[in-house]
Amino acid sequence: MSESLLVVPAPAKSGFHPGVSRAMRQAMKIRLAQSADEIRMAQRLRYHVFHEEYGARLQGQHGLDADHFDAASEHLLVIAPEAPVAADFALEDGALVGTYRLISQAKAQTLGGFYSQSEFDLAPLLERKRALRFLELGRSCVLKQARGTAVIELLWQGIWDYVRQHRIDVMLGCASFEGTDPQAHAAALSFLAQHALAEGEWLVRAKPERFQEMNLLPPGSYDVKRAAVSLPPLVKGYWRLGCCFGQGCVIDADFNSVDVLVVLPVSFINPRYFARFGAPA
Repeated sequence: MSESLLVVPAPAKSGFHPGVSRAMRQAMKIRLAQSADEIRMAQRLRYHVFHEEYGARLQGQHGLDADHFDAASEHLLVIAPEAPVAADFALEDGALVGTYRLISQAKAQTLGGFYSQSEFDLAPLLERKRALRFLELGRSCVLKQARGTAVIELLWQGIWDYVRQHRIDVMLGCASFEGTDPQAHAAALSFLAQHALAEGEWLVRAKPERFQEMNLLPPGSYDVKRAAVSLPPLVKGYWRLGCCFGQGCVIDADFNSVDVLVVLPVSFINPRYFARFGAPA
């Protein structure tokens, strides 16, 4: 789990904690982590959100969500200046309120593959698309008191700037449904399987030993519009962008989630988003 992808949000209320002023939101910035200490702070924020808030089983990690991918990754940080709601995550130029982990294909190869390859068989796709540059997005989280459109848009802008700078062709990663019972999300998972499945040259499947069926309901047996609305925000955001989804889902007991794989070629992105974040060139 928690290779959860970023949402490009629909217009909505900000959802910010009352202690986060409009001026503070406007002064927030995004940048890459510049030191081991800043990466460690991102790991602290991830632990706080994943373990303490959402119940992921991260015992024995001494207050950090950390793995061997972190040292080889770039870490996007959203910084809010003088944010009292995030005093526990203070950096020199403000408080950390959001983070995202980016793993390039070259760095992933030095580690034996992407994080998501523990759940999904990416090898055939990577072989078919050897000429393309892949980027894995993961470990996305935002401090509860700072959740809202502004932080999400900053994270997406940072990712998109990175994609353009490094000429990335395809973004991928896992997105999660809460809990470990696919049947609890039968309509939403069936909707993805029937309306947004990766096909042909983009086909990816969950690893056989972890494969769980996601096409659980026959067409016509559920309300399609309601199923689309019920998608988790992260999944819904990328569906709106134009992504496709791998075949089969995976249960991640440690993170209390049902995971799906999102595959987002830059060429698939709905052009209307470029007006906000910039065109590919």
